[in-house]
Amino acid sequence: MHISEGVLSAPVLVAGGALAAAGTAYAVKKMDYDRVPQVALVSCAFFVASFIHLPVGPASVHLVLNGLAGILLGWAAFPAILVALFLQGILFQFGGLTTLGVNTLNMALPAVVCYILFGRLVRGPDTLLSASSAFACGALAVLLGGLMLALSLVWSEESFLAVAKVALLAHLPVMVIEGIITMLIVGFLKKVKPELLEAPYARPQSSNL
Repeated sequence: MHISEGVLSAPVLVAGGALAAAGTAYAVKKMDYDRVPQVALVSCAFFVASFIHLPVGPASVHLVLNGLAGILLGWAAFPAILVALFLQGILFQFGGLTTLGVNTLNMALPAVVCYILFGRLVRGPDTLLSASSAFACGALAVLLGGLMLALSLVWSEESFLAVAKVALLAHLPVMVIEGIITMLIVGFLKKVKPELLEAPYARPQSSNL
């Protein structure tokens, strides 16, 4: 889902960068800094997931794990994904620095949306509902990310419509795989360390923030 340098128009780059900066600033302001290691760990997992490529016909796609990041981090998915994409850009030329804001927004915003939709259900006591919600979160985050990537391309240049459709269709198998991975990881964490499923920006009620 990385969009390379020189593809997007200036208005899309500026808008994406501004929204990504706003989301990151909000997350950093609300974050409980005692749980920064959790954010860093998820950022590392997101970083590594991009190197796990899955063959789809003559091409390949890679894991994203933004749904899992959303469940574990909530709004803190913004800084976690931002750092991972920045390192990917400067170390391996995945995406780029000018597209960093758009790429961050395309992956982090679906993570937050899925956390809002499914976070409470995932943490609930009903095992079947929790598992199905975790699967939906993992799959939907990839779908929304693919839609946002497609819109970013089409809003930059209408001739990218065919490319946008191909990019979206290529990630359909990833939706299923990420849904299963998210479901399995959430199930494991609920058994061994359920406190990790609490968003790291949830401060104690006594705090002024």
